[in-house]
Amino acid sequence: MENYIISCSSTADLSKKHFEDRDIKYICFHFELDGKHYYDDLGQSIPFEDFYKAMEDGAMTRTSQINSDEFEEYFESFLSQGKDLIHVSLSSGISGTVNSAMIAKTNLEEKYPDRKIYVADSLGASSGYGLLMDKMADLRDEGMSIDDLYNWVNSNRLNVHHWFFSTDLKYYVRGGRISKAAGLVGGALNICPLLNVDNEGKLIPRMKIRTKKKVIQAIVDRMEENARDGLNYSDKCYISHSACIGDAEAVAALVKERFPNIKGDVLINDIGTTIGSHTGPGTVALFFWGNERE
Repeated sequence: MENYIISCSSTADLSKKHFEDRDIKYICFHFELDGKHYYDDLGQSIPFEDFYKAMEDGAMTRTSQINSDEFEEYFESFLSQGKDLIHVSLSSGISGTVNSAMIAKTNLEEKYPDRKIYVADSLGASSGYGLLMDKMADLRDEGMSIDDLYNWVNSNRLNVHHWFFSTDLKYYVRGGRISKAAGLVGGALNICPLLNVDNEGKLIPRMKIRTKKKVIQAIVDRMEENARDGLNYSDKCYISHSACIGDAEAVAALVKERFPNIKGDVLINDIGTTIGSHTGPGTVALFFWGNERE
């Protein structure tokens, strides 16, 4: 078996234990909470419940991506050990971090001409990005070469579907994603927007649905429409949430009821502090394998 590293960023929103158990390396984004700097380190520096409680209490958040110098130092920690590397970035549709990783790759190729350094764009986010990394770990463990795995990522990344809904619009207003007037009307009418990630890795609003009960039904309907083999879907399914575990569990229960052949249990993760800084509390996301996204 080839001795190479698979790597991503903390925005793949899996737990620290999950990354360690699957031998997936990660580098942390940064964020500020009311001006204080933190690493997005999977809830180690600040527990997720404390982070989202602070947002509910009015704390302001700001995120910053990983720069090329950080990537260079991180990549070199593996290359200096004689290991090749494939790093998969957060979607270029929502972050420019893939460009920083590419700069580091170019610089290090001159210093380590005998090492293979691949950088791929996940075109995904949160635990959908994590679902892609988990499959990469399976393929690595089955003996796939680093060259074939890089090609596989580029050929299969659009088969990971990402669907999101939010029950609190004020963070979308704060971030400029919807107008203040639309937020007020949506809140009064109990609107829960349903969004997905498109084939350019961008988060796109798709439907405006009234009531949480209906949007939970709708997000699982989208899985039925798009999942590989429909109701006979037999691969993994991940959910992530921002301080709304009850809503995430309601989606998971409906998924398990409708898709009895799911591989393992439906894994529920926390939305991390980078992505959560933009969604705020009250967001649930559903991820699964399906037909190529459009």
